[in-house]
Amino acid sequence: MSVDGWNTVLVLGGTRSGKSEFAESLVGDAPTVRYVATSADADPDDTEWAARLAAHRERRPGSWTTEETAGDPRRLADVIASAGPNETLLVDDLGGWVTVLLDPAHQPADDVATIAELAAAVRASEARIVLVSPEVGLSLVPTTPLGRAFTDALGAANRAVADACDAVVLVVAGQPAWLKPAVTPRAAGVPAQAGPARHDVTAAAAPAEAPLPDVLTPTAPAAPAAPAETNGTAWAAPTMALPMVATGLVIQPGMELPMPDEYAGPQAVDRLATLDVAGAGFGELERVVGFAAATQGTATPTPWANVRVLLLHGDHQGGAAAGTVPGESSRRARQARAGRGALARLAAENGASLQVVDTPSSAPMEQEPALAGAAVESALRYGWRLAEEAADAGVQLLVLGACGAGTEAAAAAVLAATAGAEAPAVLGRVITASGEIDDAAWMTRCAAVRDALHRTRRSPRDAKDVLAELGGGDIAVATGVLLGATARRLPVMLDGPVGVAAGMISRDLAGQARHWCVLADHGGHPAVRLAADVLGLTPLLNLRLDLGEGANALTALPLLRSVLALAAALPAHPRLGGGDPDSEEPDFAEPEPAGPGPTTVEPDGTEPDFTEPDFSEPEPAGPGPTTTEPDPSGWRAG
Repeated sequence: MSVDGWNTVLVLGGTRSGKSEFAESLVGDAPTVRYVATSADADPDDTEWAARLAAHRERRPGSWTTEETAGDPRRLADVIASAGPNETLLVDDLGGWVTVLLDPAHQPADDVATIAELAAAVRASEARIVLVSPEVGLSLVPTTPLGRAFTDALGAANRAVADACDAVVLVVAGQPAWLKPAVTPRAAGVPAQAGPARHDVTAAAAPAEAPLPDVLTPTAPAAPAAPAETNGTAWAAPTMALPMVATGLVIQPGMELPMPDEYAGPQAVDRLATLDVAGAGFGELERVVGFAAATQGTATPTPWANVRVLLLHGDHQGGAAAGTVPGESSRRARQARAGRGALARLAAENGASLQVVDTPSSAPMEQEPALAGAAVESALRYGWRLAEEAADAGVQLLVLGACGAGTEAAAAAVLAATAGAEAPAVLGRVITASGEIDDAAWMTRCAAVRDALHRTRRSPRDAKDVLAELGGGDIAVATGVLLGATARRLPVMLDGPVGVAAGMISRDLAGQARHWCVLADHGGHPAVRLAADVLGLTPLLNLRLDLGEGANALTALPLLRSVLALAAALPAHPRLGGGDPDSEEPDFAEPEPAGPGPTTVEPDGTEPDFTEPDFSEPEPAGPGPTTTEPDPSGWRAG
């Protein structure tokens, strides 16, 4: 059954925000309502809390029935699953349900599984359901372990249920703000104050709704007429629920995105020590096995079969682009689209798809903001959509690269704003097309970063402010890619200054993003080395490759794939319980003679004595000490 566009709705709100009254108004037109109370009985001595519960009961019409699930938190999912298509349920609230779930009387319990069961029941239900829950994500982090456990569990429950519901509304000071879906529902018979609030953030949002660029399948030079098809398994999980407004996704600081499996990585590394190899092991490349295991959630990770390269193309104007040849970045982008150049050739050799993404051009940062605030929002959402499209296509690894004039200076400015770096320390030397060093251009870039930082010295240093003032379009899109990939549990291989600058920005939006990133090689870039150190990303290799962003990573990819394939295929050493089906351990026991053989004869004509020798202690040849007990006088002989 669908009522006014929704079956299920989650009503969020802070303490005393009016969320319960609003939820009750949503079901006010129903002939009968089953009210599901989740909280445990109040302390008899807590009269104030008892009065609150009594006020709740008095508001309920006589036609409503009440059902309590405080005795067993798992029963809530059963109640929802058993509700018929003509029933209306009001669950108030998930905060009380989580309190009961964490109660020691119900432990040990798999809280994650219980929350997943609840979300699955809500998603599959045909009944009309309204769930109420406190929003604790806007408050301070509790100072006690129990408080933090409650906040974490309730946040996980809210996200899971919000993802399962058709609609989500946040009530603030009695005013509802609809977060999901984009087209807000209308509840019949709801008072005027209960209607959804409209959000208008459509200004300059065209890039977010623009069609995504085509995905290319470069062909190997030996067979240009046979496109290499890429087949992969869809590993990525559905996107975690995040606030939505009329124009789409809202990316904001403090987002709770998933983390890699904290157990699978160490288990995979420990397993490497047991494999049947002739040498000492995988050395530094153990880290790629641990990373792949954590992001795949298994101690035996498999090689990345479906890889996509995102090449972000966007120029920076002003002094940041000093020393670059005009139109060179556009030539590189056209070259990649045509399947030519180092990046396309390496993509073909690795069987990787290639997507060239045009990003907004960035204004001279030393004179004005590099990007307008509304364009930053659009660029972030655009990058998120690129990652989601890749996950939906079964991509197992994203390689993030960029080609654009002034990207090194923009990344240096971001590092200066987020990590306190000095521009001369993180800006690499400028190399001309003929291989010469252009120190004048390098000084111009340093001056551009210095002037931009001076211009913004009183500006906020929040993530979006840094993108608007200094980062520009390509770094903003790259940041959105990292966040979207994190939400879909999709690992990203960074390559070059743009990717690590986006990693620095993403820390303030979702700190989990850096744990889904891996760095193949720093390429000799000082900015990459510094950002990698801040982000905790140790390069897997130290080849100082500088073939262009994206091409460095693809050069190292076959080696990394080989390590993963070997780690997944090798058995444990036979001495550690493994076996080799192709061979058997040789038996080194002395074989029994097949028949009578020659008899050994000693020189004196007697047969040798093969009995075990007697190793008993020989008798002393002369008189010795009569006792071995300590001398009672305390002196030792000699």
